[in-house]
Amino acid sequence: MDSNRLINDIKQPLLERSDTLKFKIGEIHRASCSTTIESVVGSLNGVKSVTVSPIHGQAAIDYIPEPIAVDEFPVDEFPEQDIAVCRLRIKGMMCTSCSESVESALRMVDGVKNAVVGLALEEAKVYFDPNITDACSIMKAIEDAGFGSELISSGNDVNKVHLKLEGVNSPEDMTIIQSSLESVEGVNNVEVDVLEKKVTITYDADLTGPRSLIHCIEEAGSNPKSYQASLYVPPRRREAEQQLETQMYRNQFFLSCLFSVPVFLFSMVLPMLSPYGDWLMYKIHNMLTVGMLLSWILCTPVQFIIGRRFYVGSYHALRRRSANMDVLVALGTNVAYFYSVYIAMKALALDNFEGEDFFETSSMLISFILLGKYLEVLARGKTSDALAKLTDLTPETAYLLSLDADGNAISEMEISTQLIQRNDILKIVPGAKVPVDGIVISGQSHVNESMITGEARPISKRLGDKVIGGTMNENGCLQVKATHVGSETALSQIVQLVEAAQLSRAPVQKLADQISKFFVPTVVIAAFLTWLGWFILGEFGLYPISWTPKGMDRFELALQFGISVLVVACPCALGLATPTAVMVATGKGATQGVLIKGGNALEKAHKVKTVVFDKTGTLTVGKPTVVSAVLFSNYSMEEFCTVATAAEANSEHPIAKSIVEHAKRFLNKFGSTEHVVEAKDFEVHTGAGVSGRVGDKMVLVGNKRLMRKYNVQVGPEVEKFVSENEKLARTCALVSIDGKVAGSFAVTDPVKPEAACVISYLHSMGISSIMVTGDNWATAEAIAREVGIDKVFAETDPMGKADRIKELQNKGLTVTMVGDGINDSPALAAADVGMAIGAGTDVAIEAADIVLMKSNLEDVVTAIDLSRKTMSRIWLNYVWALGYNILGMPVAAGILFPFTGIRLPPWLAGACMAASSVSVVCSSLLLQSYKKPLHFQSIKSA
Repeated sequence: MDSNRLINDIKQPLLERSDTLKFKIGEIHRASCSTTIESVVGSLNGVKSVTVSPIHGQAAIDYIPEPIAVDEFPVDEFPEQDIAVCRLRIKGMMCTSCSESVESALRMVDGVKNAVVGLALEEAKVYFDPNITDACSIMKAIEDAGFGSELISSGNDVNKVHLKLEGVNSPEDMTIIQSSLESVEGVNNVEVDVLEKKVTITYDADLTGPRSLIHCIEEAGSNPKSYQASLYVPPRRREAEQQLETQMYRNQFFLSCLFSVPVFLFSMVLPMLSPYGDWLMYKIHNMLTVGMLLSWILCTPVQFIIGRRFYVGSYHALRRRSANMDVLVALGTNVAYFYSVYIAMKALALDNFEGEDFFETSSMLISFILLGKYLEVLARGKTSDALAKLTDLTPETAYLLSLDADGNAISEMEISTQLIQRNDILKIVPGAKVPVDGIVISGQSHVNESMITGEARPISKRLGDKVIGGTMNENGCLQVKATHVGSETALSQIVQLVEAAQLSRAPVQKLADQISKFFVPTVVIAAFLTWLGWFILGEFGLYPISWTPKGMDRFELALQFGISVLVVACPCALGLATPTAVMVATGKGATQGVLIKGGNALEKAHKVKTVVFDKTGTLTVGKPTVVSAVLFSNYSMEEFCTVATAAEANSEHPIAKSIVEHAKRFLNKFGSTEHVVEAKDFEVHTGAGVSGRVGDKMVLVGNKRLMRKYNVQVGPEVEKFVSENEKLARTCALVSIDGKVAGSFAVTDPVKPEAACVISYLHSMGISSIMVTGDNWATAEAIAREVGIDKVFAETDPMGKADRIKELQNKGLTVTMVGDGINDSPALAAADVGMAIGAGTDVAIEAADIVLMKSNLEDVVTAIDLSRKTMSRIWLNYVWALGYNILGMPVAAGILFPFTGIRLPPWLAGACMAASSVSVVCSSLLLQSYKKPLHFQSIKSA
């Protein structure tokens, strides 16, 4: 790695007069990594703040150029190459061993940095260096490992449109169209399909859009409109492939039954129904009977044609020096089939030979396994129902408006939602769904956002309000300006986030991974020892001859016990125990407005013993209002408000906004038309306030800590005013002009109505609550008393919040931080589980592990409770899967046979194996019935 080159790349912007530096960081996979980088870089002299985004792999540093020593910058480990991402669908995986084999094959590809394979989702996400390898090479590696693969998406197709072409008669026409499209600004890639007359275009939504691209194609010919293009919507691959897989297993099962049911009747049923089955005992030659020959003929296609998939799977597994369920099935059925062939050949050759064939064992075993796979695929398809419902929320069409210069609609056209471009004006009629994210520019209505945020009550929307794609407009007509389209909409981000979470692997999955490494070899050894043990016992006459079933010798009895052990053991159930539960839980959480970013966050949340709440915007409504303004100087209230407005105008803090809003309202009320002077030398003092020069006056607006920093005297009168308001849970913003306190604003931020109920419920769950805030102690303690929180950390800056989190963690506590995802980012990243509350349309909050779409604190309880329920379900799945194998194998080995006469025939053992996988998936599906434990509105009305 060329670290000098990286240092030089970063050194150049540092030498410029700039206070912000941004660069990419690779290989960050968890919040703790970003916390470490923030801590190391933040300790450098001159660095003011550091923000690291694990999701986007970026860092932003605010710094003072002069004092920082560039050569000290810790960039030696930053990778210089770009990292591309692709998602692949994997076909043919049956158990954890298969997914591990795929991961291993992917990681061996030169240029692949990391690969994650999801068994239940049947997908892989691969991070690779595009300069070394590409998606085709990666897919070839998967196929070489014995699995099928198909590209779902690559990292550069964020915005992609598929178009069907008309008027294209030759390859030259396609070349003209391709060249025209590639010349359009914002087009990143153009793929043409000459045979199908289709074109796929990847583009930048900021620069162009689908309608512009269609127009470009139509203008590309020598004659206008000689080429035509229309939107082509490719079929949904996942749904189509799930349907094909379901049909394949169903058809194979029925085809198998067509052969195996007669074999079962000829071998097990008709011989006991004399005289109906007597014809089966007719001897063709020597001891070869009609029944034996028919069973042989019917069993062979089941073994080698229908059961071919088990041979192929076994071959690839053994070639990888691993073993999976295919190996067990192939071993068991082959032993039964070829022993039966040996018996049939011997019966054909000898006139005094008596032996029992096991043709029904081979054919019925394959049939039951195919039935189990069919039922498993059906059940597994249900685990992604929640995700499918989310993707179906977007309407197919929308009404596009054309406006004149005065903003009046002059035309209206119904278009496909996929043709909407940024800044389009859309008409949303009552009862219609909002097609994309946007801002209301005309009209007012109530919009039902329950399908996205889980908020049951319709939300009022008027001029300037944001609307979310996929939500339902109820009673008014709205005109909306599209701001986010395609994959940038909140709905698309939610779907992407949930898909990523379902693909991620929970730490508890490691148990199944460890067991799978030695499971199949152990089963094979156990089956061999079972056969050997029964055979030796029989040969030495250590059990009575009466134990041997009629028509079967001791060798055959031992062989049946061995085959039963081979096929009863099921590694599939273990492999599905965790991923299916995670899939259902993350999907269910998304429908409730709780977005869980992965299995790791889902698992950690159930261990939480302490929840740390931010105050402003988390425990409080987050919309502070000024309740009083008091002067402590000779300045007029008009001068006072003008100066305060100028100083706070550039601040994004909610309190600053409330002061500006109050001051402007006051100035407008008294008819002041004085232009607000912009503050110069403006500076934000994190956790304290702001400072700046307004005209020739030095102005400070903030708390007493800011006043002390600048040696501004706070007199008794001011102290009394501050103290009285703080006891009322109000925050006082002191305004200093030229070193003297000129006045103060008293600001209140009401507590959320559900806050006290949520804190009480968390306490009943055995979880303690702590509040951490940058506000003063008196206000913080007043709010804490109101909601029922005993422990408070006040007057704490953002980095101080992260330090408090670490102090709690050092005591052995698992800590959740709940904040608004803005100034709480360091604490959210430092916590074991970071919850960003009130995300709304901004669902891609990097620092948080769990994103709560609403501003409702009930969802904190929902997230923790869902985690607990999911982990309980996962462990129940493990108990069932392990317990099944632990109990099933001894029974199959004949441990009960000497005492009760009960034995497990191989075909029945195969049915049990198939049932175990289905039962684990069905167990996970029970999470779909999950209900929120806390409903504040219900409690309030009661």
